[in-house]
Formats: sequence, C-alpha cells, structure tokens
Amino acid sequence: MNKVLLCEPNFSEGRNAGVIEQVTAQVRAARGVRLLDADSDADHNRSVLTYLGPPEDVLAATEAAAAKAIELIDMSAHSGSHPRMGAVDVVPFVPVRNVEMSEAVAVARQFGEFLGALGVPVYYYEAAATREDRRTIPQIRSGEYEALPAKLAEADWAPDAGPAEFNAKSGATIAGARMPLLAFNVDLDTTDLTVADAIARAVRHSSGGLPHVRAIALALQQANMVQVSMNLTDFRRTAIAPVMEAIRTEAAARGVSVARAQLIGPVPLEAVTDVFKHYLQAIDFSADQIIENALLD
Repeated sequence: MNKVLLCEPNFSEGRNAGVIEQVTAQVRAARGVRLLDADSDADHNRSVLTYLGPPEDVLAATEAAAAKAIELIDMSAHSGSHPRMGAVDVVPFVPVRNVEMSEAVAVARQFGEFLGALGVPVYYYEAAATREDRRTIPQIRSGEYEALPAKLAEADWAPDAGPAEFNAKSGATIAGARMPLLAFNVDLDTTDLTVADAIARAVRHSSGGLPHVRAIALALQQANMVQVSMNLTDFRRTAIAPVMEAIRTEAAARGVSVARAQLIGPVPLEAVTDVFKHYLQAIDFSADQIIENALLD
C-alpha cells in the first residue's frame, strides 16, 4: 500500500478571505495531495488546513502554502484570541499509513530547513523536538509573538532552524511530527472569560484535570460568548464524551450552559464511534456496522 502522511498547518489569518484563499490554493494545486478540510475562525484570526498524500507531495504542498503565507501575512499587525507567534504558526506532520514516525520527523525537519532559509526562526516539537524543555507547543509559544524579540536574544532560545533573529513580519514557526489529536472547542453561553478560564483549568491535565487534555479560555467577541479551546492529545485514553460531560458539570456549577461544540478538521472514525457508544449506551457497537465504512473495503 502507498505511504500516506497528513499535515495540518495553522496559519495566523482567519479574517481576510483573499489571503486565506491564496494560501489554500497552493494546497489545492499540489500534485498528489488531497485537501480534506479548510477551517477559518475570525475570532481566533486563524486558519487550519488538513490534507494528506505521499510524504514528498505533502512536503511540497506545505512548502508552497507556507511560502505564500510568509509573503502575505504581517504578524506586526496581527490580533486574535488564539495564542500565536508566527504567520505560519504550527505545522504538524502526522503518519497515517505505512509511514513511520521517524519518516514524519524527517519531513518536519526538511520543512523547517526550507522555512528557515526564508528567514523564519523554526522550533521543532513533539517527536521532532531536539530538547525536552521545548517539546510541547505551550513550552515553545510561551509569551507568544510579543516575547520573540527578547527570547531570540537569549542563547538558550536559539531556533532549531533559521536565523536567531526576530522577524517582525513572519514571527517564528513551530514544526514537528505527532500522532493524531482532536482539536475540540466548547462555547459557553456567557461573556465572562473568568468562567471559561476556571473550566479550562479544571479539565486540563497540567492543572490537575483530565489526562491528555490541553485547554485554554478564549473570548469570542463576534459570537458574544467565551470558549474552552482544547487539544485531546490521546483520544483513546481520554475520549470526547467524558471531556464534554466534565465541561457541562463545571459550567452548570457556575450557572452557565454549553451553547455548542466544534471539532476542527477531520477526525478518526474511532473517536466518533466512541461518542455514539457513550451517549446511546450502545452494546457491542462497532465501526463495521456503519454502511459507508464497509464500502472502503
């Protein structure tokens, strides 16, 4: 079977449709690559593309999209509710089929060298990380774009690729390789950001909450709500349903209701069937029972 690698780059532009389309067009035009999803959020001021294909084609598509983003996005004028530090903010490569993690790491580092040659400082994360204290996105992105001038002046923050110099227009990029995760957001029917922050602290692993859950609180000014924005880094160990129920419980304790939820980009079928089994209490339900799934055989 052919090798399949997935990439899910996050770009710091979610409002200018023209810029988003020009970046996305680079992926649509790429040989051998299938664009699965393009998601933009004006409050976050962020766009996420999801596509897959042979590793060499995915790398070429990612380089083309990143080069266009570097050309068009000016971080010195950027604002949004989502943490960020670069025009091409985070670029994960994910093994899907017949690709070892070591191969995904090699692709991530090839991409890092490409972007570094364009004058962008690049830090490697997760499986591609070169240091344990710079392994996760929160560790690397601490202080966000605004902290970059001071950080890059320190020898300890020399990037893994690219110049150790502040690039005001493009910021810096985090690139790496990881297993699939779920980007899961829950919007609350309130404008009180302190409520969302308290709930985020209650559910995230780093502050004593659920394992494999990262969570932050964001204000959604256009929607007139607040959000608990999460990454579920291992949905097999901590699935969507218990996370949702924990948020409902924490919100109810504060007199707030859940307004809606959102999954960003494609998700593994296993994660969806877990939700089905949980809420319907379906006995012995299997993904093999899904008619469309049988057509893939």
